[in-house]
Amino acid sequence: MSKSVVEIAGKHLGANSTYSENYDYDLLVRVPRNLNREAYDIDETNLPFIGYDVWNAYEVSAITKSGRPVTGMMKISYPCNSKYHVESKSIKLYLNSFNMTRLGTTEEKCVSAIETMTSSDLSNLLECEVKCKLHRTVDYGPFSENNHIPFQGFINIETLTNLDHIEFNTYKSDASQLEVVDTKDGQLTLLHSDLLRSNCRVTNQPDWGDVYICIDGDKTITPESLAKYIVSHRQVSHFHEEICEMIFKHIHDAVKPKGLMVACLYTRRGGIDINPIRATHKHLFETEFISPEFINEKTLRQ
Repeated sequence: MSKSVVEIAGKHLGANSTYSENYDYDLLVRVPRNLNREAYDIDETNLPFIGYDVWNAYEVSAITKSGRPVTGMMKISYPCNSKYHVESKSIKLYLNSFNMTRLGTTEEKCVSAIETMTSSDLSNLLECEVKCKLHRTVDYGPFSENNHIPFQGFINIETLTNLDHIEFNTYKSDASQLEVVDTKDGQLTLLHSDLLRSNCRVTNQPDWGDVYICIDGDKTITPESLAKYIVSHRQVSHFHEEICEMIFKHIHDAVKPKGLMVACLYTRRGGIDINPIRATHKHLFETEFISPEFINEKTLRQ
């Protein structure tokens, strides 16, 4: 009998953990994606979406052979068609295990070693290609060519409807609240909300996020019903990746669009923010958002 998600992820989550200051691959834990997808009739062999999990880890450091600290923010990206996703606390502990690990004779060689080792280890763990880039403060600034402002043109639903006039009374992911209407002249629906709140599957600690939704088709969702639906995740316990896929599946089933994109940008916890994105078509992705080479501008709460 296969282990449950709680048994697998519970190796570190909800447990007192001792930080290793020397590199330790064995700290990493992977979680099978199918353990959640089955509950929402998502066929692993015929996924209704393509996508990526984009991670930003802000507490990454190692030292050179001479003991000089090297620090930075690491952006990690890997595809959602992998059999597994990495458990968040395990990657936090893994990245912290570099802290006193001596890598390279120069800063440049140390950075390269961190990137190579992390990419190789995660690719081996998840059985897919994982791309990593360590961005340093010296390379970052308001006019850096690597900066990217994602999801421009998306409209916050609070500017389209008065939330004070809505009765919110469901907090367990209620897709029946989605109200489908015709679009105007085939316009794209580009909506954003910062009302997303769910809970960790293992610890029940709250996870806060912004959700961005793009719908292409003859039908769309009313802002009022979308607000109620997003709020209905407030007491749902899932991982970030699972929430994104659940929202995608519910909207896709309700609207049956020509194209759909859902991105959930969660606030950081333990020095890491997780940003899953799912879409029906590649052209609905922003290349810079999923590429480790670019630093995405953060939401207010990130």
